[in-house]
Amino acid sequence: MSDRSPKPKFKPKPAARPFDLTITAAAGKPLVSYLRRHLTAAHAVLRPPLAELSVALVGDAAMAGLHERFMGIPGPTDVLTFPLDADARGRVTAGEVVVCVPEARRRSRAEGTTVEREVLLYALHGMLHLSGYDDLTPADYSRMHRAEDRVLTRIGVGAVFAGPAGAAAFADKAGKRAVKPRAGGGRPRS
Repeated sequence: MSDRSPKPKFKPKPAARPFDLTITAAAGKPLVSYLRRHLTAAHAVLRPPLAELSVALVGDAAMAGLHERFMGIPGPTDVLTFPLDADARGRVTAGEVVVCVPEARRRSRAEGTTVEREVLLYALHGMLHLSGYDDLTPADYSRMHRAEDRVLTRIGVGAVFAGPAGAAAFADKAGKRAVKPRAGGGRPRS
């Protein structure tokens, strides 16, 4: 009889990366705990270098001001993302995502989903931008939204972007986003 134990057939997962999440809510205060729970889970799935994330839930006026100031486009938008710090390899380690709650309410009604899921989608979209995803080209746009649905499914929310509504949004937003000015170095992404 051997006194050696059998080796496990799986490798244990490495410890989750540290993640400091701050959520402020000038609009949508009831959404904070839902977002905290799901963004923390999404971070564990993605495992990005992102260690600090600030999410600001704002109204139309605040978002319109930021959209004009940083993108040169009047009126509110759904989400803006600001990289704040990066590691030696250029990977974002801290950032801010600003979500327009009234826009999420409008869009959730149009898409037949809940405002919670729509706000989570916007916040996750920003987290993906900070994790290296982009949506400038149709291929990148498609890859990013597949990643959103993959993460949302893994954290138990289910796909938000897929399906007929998502396909229509792809056609609408892909053209809209392709013409927005984009720049790195701390400039926001939407």
